[in-house]
Amino acid sequence: MTKLEKIIPRFSSDKNPKIGLITLASDFRIEKDFNLIVNGKDIDLYCNRIKSYNPLTNKSLIKMAENISNVTEEILPNEKIDCIAYGCTSGTIAAGYDYIYEKVNNVKPSTKVTTPITSAIKALKFLNLKKITIFTPYTDEINQSVIKYFNENKFEIKKLSYFDIESDIDIGKVDPDYLFDVLSNLDLSDSDALFVSCTALPVLTLIDKLEKKLQKPVLSSNQTLIWDSLREVDYDKKIDGYGVLFNN
Repeated sequence: MTKLEKIIPRFSSDKNPKIGLITLASDFRIEKDFNLIVNGKDIDLYCNRIKSYNPLTNKSLIKMAENISNVTEEILPNEKIDCIAYGCTSGTIAAGYDYIYEKVNNVKPSTKVTTPITSAIKALKFLNLKKITIFTPYTDEINQSVIKYFNENKFEIKKLSYFDIESDIDIGKVDPDYLFDVLSNLDLSDSDALFVSCTALPVLTLIDKLEKKLQKPVLSSNQTLIWDSLREVDYDKKIDGYGVLFNN
């Protein structure tokens, strides 16, 4: 007969802050970028994916946001998350930050919420940058929404350049070397900074080189989203390798 021995478990008392990341189902990039910065720190990152729709239009982005509560609820069910990062720049503009915040807090009460576009606004204000050149991979419909959003937040958009890609999957396939060449040749002479929009673009690891080449601050959707997520869980140490934003 097998002898059974019951042993009482001892549970860890570690209380690392928890960040929940909602990423588009078609996004190749955002989890990699978060892990580049968060790994090795006393912060726990948990991801879940939300159904996305192509082509990217304001209508499809609003439709995607309708499922935020379900996706949030499935990130550590019944456990507290300190901050939810909603990983879609244009999707936040289309649906509205207040709507996203409400959808998250319906299922995770008292949870902080950050998004790429709201974090970009915070970062620009933090660095006291007013005049901006923007680069996006979007179509004109989405670009017009981006321009309107920044104008409403009292920023002057000097120029917007774009790829005109309709599919988030294709955005994720943009060649990083080509992207660096394109971005490094933008004229920022009348701008305080460059903002590169879209969580799917492979730009985070280019930012240091771009800042050296352009001699201006460079911000991106994933960079500012990660920066603000860390601030929301009270992590404010300097981080090298990803632009001046992380060194202020």
